[in-house]
Amino acid sequence: MWSKVYRRERRSTRFPFSIKYGDELRGYLFVLPCLLMLVIVLGFPVVTAVANSFTPLWSETKNFTLENYSGLLSDELFWNALSVTFIFVGGTVFFHLLLGMVLALTLNWMIKGRSWFQVIAILPWTVPDVVSGLVWRFMYNPTSGIINHILMSVGWTDRYIEWLANPSLALPSVIIADVWRGYPFVMIILLAGLQAIPEDYYEAAKVNGANVFQRFYYITIPCLARIIYIALALDTIWQMRRFGLIYNMSMGGPGHVTEILSLYIYKHYFKYFNFEYASALAVVMAIIMLAISYPYIRMIARRET
Repeated sequence: MWSKVYRRERRSTRFPFSIKYGDELRGYLFVLPCLLMLVIVLGFPVVTAVANSFTPLWSETKNFTLENYSGLLSDELFWNALSVTFIFVGGTVFFHLLLGMVLALTLNWMIKGRSWFQVIAILPWTVPDVVSGLVWRFMYNPTSGIINHILMSVGWTDRYIEWLANPSLALPSVIIADVWRGYPFVMIILLAGLQAIPEDYYEAAKVNGANVFQRFYYITIPCLARIIYIALALDTIWQMRRFGLIYNMSMGGPGHVTEILSLYIYKHYFKYFNFEYASALAVVMAIIMLAISYPYIRMIARRET
């Protein structure tokens, strides 16, 4: 009798344990194919790129060397592409945030027609980079583009402006096009955050005599701080990887004025067939992206704790 009771108690104590870890193991087994696919699709190219970056240029041997990385230090086009990338990323991310915040606040305060304006504001984000680049390239056309036509119609200029052929105007023109293409992402995230802020906060601030700017600075910004960090981190990484829009607008020209790092890597891979040096460039670009995103990740983690 006592043995039966003991076995029953033993089974009762071990049964929940087996259910708990059995369910977890079953969940991992369901996810395992996706994890293996990610390792194959993402891990293999990363390992291959890192290995190629330590391979000598135009050499049949696979000896370990730092020749590709040492060549970066004396490559003027690399430093030019890096500086253009920082200018491009800084300008686009700043105006994405500025324009996204303004439109998010506007849509959040709107009562009638909010859904229609929201759909219209999101439309640029649905257009592929290739299509956006070709459309903006046509709009910037000096003779048949709509931008010069409008400026000449209102009397702001009496000559055709070479937007993408002028070295001083090419990069700002590309930044404007990318701001139009990318602001909806930041706007959507900020709008979701604004709608999650309780109205009681603003009502209490009004009772205490706070004006619009004070409510925005002391209520809206602190409540959106974590969302802003996330939006900036994601947008910065995506802008570092931007390629299609610039390639279809200017192909990095005139000269190398709009040649960002991703475009420079593309040229070494598919134009010069310099795979080893392009792999080193890709590794350096990945390190830069991690270094830029690390402060945002620390800020987000600090906010959560």
